[in-house]
Amino acid sequence: MKRRSYVYLFFCSFVLMFLCGLIFAEEKVASASAVVLNPGAAEFFTKSVMIAALGLVAVGIAGALSQMFAIRKALEGMARQPESSGQLQLSMIIGLAFIESLVLYVLFISIILLFANPFTKYFVQ
Repeated sequence: MKRRSYVYLFFCSFVLMFLCGLIFAEEKVASASAVVLNPGAAEFFTKSVMIAALGLVAVGIAGALSQMFAIRKALEGMARQPESSGQLQLSMIIGLAFIESLVLYVLFISIILLFANPFTKYFVQ
């Protein structure tokens, strides 16, 4: 009996959401301040998204590989000279922070390209 009531509740909530969308929908009003795109604007925005994505992928892979090499070399150094492990660990952590900061810089630049592109003013009137 409980399963039937859950199915009934699911369908009722689905119908309610559908009806709310129909009831509260607004008509689109043509405004005088519509955005007009210059020729080539769609291509520009598409390329911006592609460049942002490719930049993130490339820097993410490069950052992961460089972190892997840094950790490997630090662990090899600690294995050879256990008495200097504290200094090696500190140097490794500082180096990893610098590597990760480069990845974060590319993330911020990609977000700027996607959401606050400074070159948009040349393509949107």
